[in-house]
Amino acid sequence: MSDKKEKIARFGIATKGFVYCLIGALTVMAAIGSGGKKTGKSGVLETLSAQPFGQILLGLTALGLIGFVFWRFYQAIADPEDKGDDLKGIFNRLGYSVSGIFYGILAVTAIKYTFMGNSGSGGEGGNESVVSTLLSKPYGQILVGIVGAAFLGKAIYQLYRAYSGNFKDKVQAAELDSKTENFVLKSGYVGYTARGLVILVISYLTFVAAFTANSNSAGGTKDAFQFVQNEFGTIVLAVIAAGLFTYGFFMFVKSRYRSINI
Repeated sequence: MSDKKEKIARFGIATKGFVYCLIGALTVMAAIGSGGKKTGKSGVLETLSAQPFGQILLGLTALGLIGFVFWRFYQAIADPEDKGDDLKGIFNRLGYSVSGIFYGILAVTAIKYTFMGNSGSGGEGGNESVVSTLLSKPYGQILVGIVGAAFLGKAIYQLYRAYSGNFKDKVQAAELDSKTENFVLKSGYVGYTARGLVILVISYLTFVAAFTANSNSAGGTKDAFQFVQNEFGTIVLAVIAAGLFTYGFFMFVKSRYRSINI
C-alpha cells in the first residue's frame, strides 16, 4: 500500500509540473507572437479541452491533480516529513492543507471539463470572484487585505526557498551526477524566483482591490502576466513565463527523485 501511495504522490507532483510547463510555454508563445496566450491554471485546462484527444488529456490531468491533493493532505495530516506540532510545524502543515484545497478546486474544474466540456465559463476569474464576494461582506476591504497579505507571505516564502536553497537537500539526496545536479538546482532557483514574482504581483493586485474596494483590480496569474507586460514590457514577461516553465520542469525532477516518506 505504501508503494501505491508513493506512486500516487509522484504522479501528482509530476502533474503539477505539467500544468506549470503549459502555463509558461503558452505565455512565452504569446509574448513572442507565436500563438499561445497569457494564462493561468484554469486557462491551461481550457486549452487542453480544445486539443485533439483533449478529454483524455483532461482526464489524466484530473487524476494527477487528485493525486497531488492526496499528497498535500497526507503531508498535512500524517506529517511524514516530521514538521512537528510547534508553531513552525503547524504553519507548514496548514500551508499543505491550503495548497490541497486550491488544487482540489482545480481538480474539480478539470473533471467538469472532462465530462461536460468548457462551456465558456471563463475560469480565469477565480481570484477576482473571491475578492468580489469578500468585498460584499462586512469589513470586506479588511478581509481582502488579509488575502493580499497571505499572497505576500507566500511570495516571500517562494523567494526565500529560491535564495536560501532549502529545496536542495532532496535533490542532492538523489545522487545525480554533478553536472545534472547543478542544472537541476539552477532550474530550482529560477523556477522558485519566477513563481515568487508572479505571486508578488497577485498580492499587489489584491491590495489594490482592497484599497479601492474594486474587485476588478484583483486577479490571478493571467492578470499578473498582463500587469507585467503593461508595466515592464514583453521581454520581462517572456523571462518570467520561461521561469515558470522551468519551475514546472523542476517539479518533474522532484516527482522522480525526491524522497517521499509514506
